[in-house]
Amino acid sequence: MIEPHAPAPPGAPRSWGGEGGQSQAHLPVRPGTGRFLVLAGVFVCAACGLVYELELVALASYLIGDSVTQASVVLSMMVFAMGIGSLAAKRLRCRAAAGFGAVEAVLALVGGCSAMALYAVFAWTGGWGGVWSGGPRCLLVAFSLVIGLLIGAEVPLLMELIQRIRRQDAGGAVADLFAADYVGALVGGLAFPFLLLPQLGQLTGALLTGAINAVAGGALVFGLFRRDLSRRGRRLLVTANVVVLGVLAAAAFLADDFERAARQALYGEHVRVALHSGAQEVVLTGGTHGRPLALFLDGRLRVSGRDERLYHEALVHPAMSGGPHARVLVLGGGDGLAAREVLRHPGVERVDVIDPDPAVVRLARRDPVLSALNGHAFADPRVHVCTADAFRRLRDTRRTYDVVIADLPDPGITESTKLYSQEFYGLARGVLAADGRVVVHAGPVITRPRVFWTVEATIRAAGLRTAPYRVGERAPGSAAGPDRPAGTTGAPRDWGFVLAARTRPALTLDPDAPRPTTLTRASLRADARAAARTRVPGLPPSTLVQPRYAD
Repeated sequence: MIEPHAPAPPGAPRSWGGEGGQSQAHLPVRPGTGRFLVLAGVFVCAACGLVYELELVALASYLIGDSVTQASVVLSMMVFAMGIGSLAAKRLRCRAAAGFGAVEAVLALVGGCSAMALYAVFAWTGGWGGVWSGGPRCLLVAFSLVIGLLIGAEVPLLMELIQRIRRQDAGGAVADLFAADYVGALVGGLAFPFLLLPQLGQLTGALLTGAINAVAGGALVFGLFRRDLSRRGRRLLVTANVVVLGVLAAAAFLADDFERAARQALYGEHVRVALHSGAQEVVLTGGTHGRPLALFLDGRLRVSGRDERLYHEALVHPAMSGGPHARVLVLGGGDGLAAREVLRHPGVERVDVIDPDPAVVRLARRDPVLSALNGHAFADPRVHVCTADAFRRLRDTRRTYDVVIADLPDPGITESTKLYSQEFYGLARGVLAADGRVVVHAGPVITRPRVFWTVEATIRAAGLRTAPYRVGERAPGSAAGPDRPAGTTGAPRDWGFVLAARTRPALTLDPDAPRPTTLTRASLRADARAAARTRVPGLPPSTLVQPRYAD
């Protein structure tokens, strides 16, 4: 807490009180201009600090998943460390200018390189689920703590500097400092998702932020407070800033090569397409020279040419059997593979596909391997594709459907939780025809039975009768997905599905449709019995305000 002091007598040197206080600074500009420049430095440093926080949250959510947990860990660690950093910076107040310059140089280096370091560890150590899984998570916490410590150290040092320019009561100084800090945080918070991330990506965006941080800190110290530094101190700070800017510039120059090498380490050597859409990173590998195709979305395997047919046949064919199927709604399925299976059934008149990412849809239309795999489903005039949020689209639609197919990411992924809620299934029930059916991909049964049966309980809570089943049990690690994190050796041993309707649905196969290559009626009945043996009774449904899919 900054304490006000009585005015100094005429002729006495002016100083602001407090432990380690220094006399008024000799500035190359008028005090009003110097004060404005310090507040401008606060603004820039605050913007950079918030970008570092958001970059860690975004990268951790992308690499690990479960964005709520990652945001909680990163932000709580950083806020805790900021308090420790503020206390520690009290010892530097007697050398506030040199201390602030050193803090900003280290912060620029650590914050700017944090994304590249985390991505490198993730790519070259087998991923977060690999044998060294504790190391990357510890590194994430370490970066959060170090960046928080350095950000926390800024405030006492900046308070010292602004008071040395023109003495001010403590309340006014705090108000001015925090106003600049919070406005800077606003700008940084908006710049990250709307400018840095889409235009530069996580790696280059973090490096550029570090460079801006270093330049702003160095300019403030050398421009206003260089007389407070000894000759040796000036040399050290100049050297430190030049080294930091050199490291950041070299890293930015090599960022593209680094990203390609890390992507190959993560996804394999046969990456054919890698792009950042507005919603996610899309990577397509293999598909040529006998190599199986694989589609990764945000680092998670969504399609594998090795066994996608087993997954999509199990998802689609039971729902298309046992009743009318002229009008079909596919939620997700931007790869076109679920639509391919729907179109195999006679009597289909219209298929509406709702996917949030137009980049995936374009890839499914234009990539020769993926479009061949989906049978050029999107070229069929009966198929109508809409890129939109499935929840909002369900709420706004006035059509009814005979079949609704939810080909969505794993329910354990935070971003997908609302699409596995009681409210969402209530909306799906509302668009079903009287004798319509809905089928949901509910994640692996063997490894995550609680999540699977929570999906089933949630569907029942929405007023539907269910027929749960699973397919694909095989040796551990041999199934490919979907939703397996890239770079991990473990994989789901099966896939779980829930077929639902207003009356208890029949788990069968349409005798008039082409016979699936991987399913029979007997195998479906056996799959239903196998799923029933894993039942976890008494689970409450998941809702928007109380999601229940965390393991």
